[in-house]
Amino acid sequence: MPCANNFQHSEYTRAEPKDRVSYREFEPGPPSDSAPWSEAMASHGKSLQQAGVKLVVFLHGVPLGTDLFGAQRLDEVGGLKRGYSRGISGLDALLALLRDETNGLAGPPGWPSPPWDNDAPSKRAVDETAHDAANFSDAYINAFRKGINRTLNPPIPCERYLWSCEHHHLGRAVAACLFLEQLRIWVSSYALSPGTRILVLTHGHAGLLMALGSNLLAPAPLSGRPRVFEILKAYATACPGLQVTMEQLEQALQRPDFLGEVSLDVATLGTPVRYGWDSDGVGKLVHLVNQRALRLDGKRWLGKMELPQITMELPIAWGGDYVQQLAVAGSDARPVTPEAQAANKALWELLEPWDGFERWLECARRAVRCQNDGRVILIDYKDSTGSMTARDHYYGHAAYTRMSTMLFTLGEVVGTIYAT
Repeated sequence: MPCANNFQHSEYTRAEPKDRVSYREFEPGPPSDSAPWSEAMASHGKSLQQAGVKLVVFLHGVPLGTDLFGAQRLDEVGGLKRGYSRGISGLDALLALLRDETNGLAGPPGWPSPPWDNDAPSKRAVDETAHDAANFSDAYINAFRKGINRTLNPPIPCERYLWSCEHHHLGRAVAACLFLEQLRIWVSSYALSPGTRILVLTHGHAGLLMALGSNLLAPAPLSGRPRVFEILKAYATACPGLQVTMEQLEQALQRPDFLGEVSLDVATLGTPVRYGWDSDGVGKLVHLVNQRALRLDGKRWLGKMELPQITMELPIAWGGDYVQQLAVAGSDARPVTPEAQAANKALWELLEPWDGFERWLECARRAVRCQNDGRVILIDYKDSTGSMTARDHYYGHAAYTRMSTMLFTLGEVVGTIYAT
């Protein structure tokens, strides 16, 4: 990972990550209501404790009705409207699979649009609809907490954080700041001492908050950080509470003890390759990606993005996590207000060098699965059952948070970043 990344975007490099990447196949293991499962979870809990982990945080979003693929921006800058799809067989069908109104992932009647609140009613509504598909439900977290703490005294607390799910640069930047402030509150309330660790398990787009957060937390004076806060504070002038938070956070981040010298370890689950990470802003870093090796050229670290074939594979999640693969640079939801659109444009100029429909298509067709920074585990979660119902698999994006994959996923995280 680079030091002083300074908000640079990740590169879409097709080069082999070599020793940074490993390959796994999902193994079901014992059922979650069995004694062997409890014993294995307890063993992982002991490993977390021995590594100094004093808090586990589950950071996630809402999988339904939130423009998960970022198709609004693709249509805004061209899409089919300007005929860019002419001559590229299957592109119109692919875009239909990405749009909210036709991808099968719309929320039920009356389902709210972003921003979502990190409160109990919101989490309950998500749990009742999505259950454990692309969602860290209360049931999942309770089982996780009980499993890892079976033999621990004191236990490791587990917290859940639901971010706003505004899938654009402004929404992610604001959410990253609010999450960092919440981390600081938890460090204080749990009286975490210097040298201890927090493990953040983050699903999908929520991992982009942590990428931005790593740049915000970097101790070196960075030219990008003042600019980020300049944009956010200007946008927040109409929201006094948010403006105060941004001002206070900007000042607090200038101190090296922002998190009380507690290390922040991150495991992303299906996070698209977008923002770069700063190695000085986080501790240990690992990325898990649902990936099946479909290529015939031996480059198993890459996804498969061939038109029109992908339009036949995507509906049954044949190649793994297509949200992770396709929600790359150039895609995004569209901010609602003119003020938000202006702030988002300013952040875009700082954070992402690619824009335009053809640039998104170029990035997507590079089929890059691996983040530039940290360790990467490409896992065949074996979640392609042939079902063409999007809510059965969320286009390969639901596998990581299933109750049935909890033990396996935790084992991969612990074994990769806390192995002695």
